[in-house]
Amino acid sequence: MSGHSKWNNIKNRKGAQDKLKSKVFSQLSRLIRAAARQGNSGDPKSNPSLRLILDKARLANMPKDKVQKAIDVGLGKNDGKQIQEIVYEAFGPGGTGMMIVALADNVNRSSSEIRFILSKFGASLGSPGSAKYMFSRNDEGEFVATMKLELSGEDQSKMLELMDSLRENEDVEDVFVACDLLDSLD
Repeated sequence: MSGHSKWNNIKNRKGAQDKLKSKVFSQLSRLIRAAARQGNSGDPKSNPSLRLILDKARLANMPKDKVQKAIDVGLGKNDGKQIQEIVYEAFGPGGTGMMIVALADNVNRSSSEIRFILSKFGASLGSPGSAKYMFSRNDEGEFVATMKLELSGEDQSKMLELMDSLRENEDVEDVFVACDLLDSLD
């Protein structure tokens, strides 16, 4: 009867459901932070984009404490801790340059988490200025690749998985790469 344990089946099913919930919550949290920052308000009555995202969060059963934490981070208040934008430069599969934008209150924790995710996919964190020459920053603060590399199919799938894993991290706001990808992760 190996493999027919009811407890084991419940554990595996709950683990898969929790992983999906976590991914949805981190995406909603990122949207809430951006809406609060753009509207300069944590009040949904005066910030219509925040109100729309909060409705989506309610439909996804996102806990109120996570919603409030995302609003506080977006407004720059976090229990006395200073939230700062950190831009990491990295090299992904095939030597592709990457710019990773994060909002964090603890730089050491954030950098170690990002370094760990990168190492799982054979990527590495670069020194300041090592990948920046491949990008320029537009008016909205987004990085635009000025040089683009061609990736093989295998490297492209690794890059998509790496970007997805990075975006699941709660500190990472966005990931910009210096290559053309077939699939979009927005």
